[in-house]
Amino acid sequence: MLQQQRVLEEHFGGLGAKVQWQVFMHKHPLTGEPVEVKNLIVRWKPEIKQRVMLCSHYDTRPYPDQDPKNPKGLFVGANDGGSSTALLMELGHAVASMDLKVGVDFVFFDAEELVYIAGNGMTLGDYFVGSTYFAEQLVSGGPDTTYRAGILMDMIGDKELQLSWDEVSFKYAPVLAKEVWGIAKELGLKDFNPRVLHSIRDDHLPLNQIAMVPTIDIIDFDYPTIASRSRSYWHTMADTPDKCSGESITKVAAVVMTWLKMQKP
Repeated sequence: MLQQQRVLEEHFGGLGAKVQWQVFMHKHPLTGEPVEVKNLIVRWKPEIKQRVMLCSHYDTRPYPDQDPKNPKGLFVGANDGGSSTALLMELGHAVASMDLKVGVDFVFFDAEELVYIAGNGMTLGDYFVGSTYFAEQLVSGGPDTTYRAGILMDMIGDKELQLSWDEVSFKYAPVLAKEVWGIAKELGLKDFNPRVLHSIRDDHLPLNQIAMVPTIDIIDFDYPTIASRSRSYWHTMADTPDKCSGESITKVAAVVMTWLKMQKP
């Protein structure tokens, strides 16, 4: 994790962005000891008050607890955490040279899944720790920033990409959801299906409910497909790079880039 944090800081700092760490402590679910949690905020055009945010969690689950053979094995999280982090890293190259009309923040949330397996086999822990803290800081007068909208991305590297609306996105940010999926339609991307398919609790929940920032989630929760739920890669040791596709990530990047270019002051 420390190595990844150094990589992210050097990457975005080298592209000319303003890099900020948001550090706080949270209780470890097994020991009760304080654990350092670090959100990363990458700011483009930090002088502009009106801003939008693109978000991802950059942590991975401690264990592949859904793995049928080894729930305490190695969890890589290539798609679940890795794919959206990779997208934002690559997107940084383009955003650094864009003529932005609004400020743009890339926000990387830590501890999205601070969940461990206890000795009795039960899972213990908290979800959305980083995004909840970020949202609370916005409300309590943290960064002097007004976010008009947010797009969260998660699990967008699936080779068999299928992106539908989730209930939370459509409840809190229906206009934004329709706008983004409309862009995908204009780009001819049939992987974006404009219908509500899942009710997904993700980092966009505290952004909408606490910070009141209309935020949607671009997420392919069926990994790889709806028909293959019995052999899902989700939270298993099978979530490895060979299950992911650069083409899928590029499709999501194309939609997000087009949306950014459409933003007016």
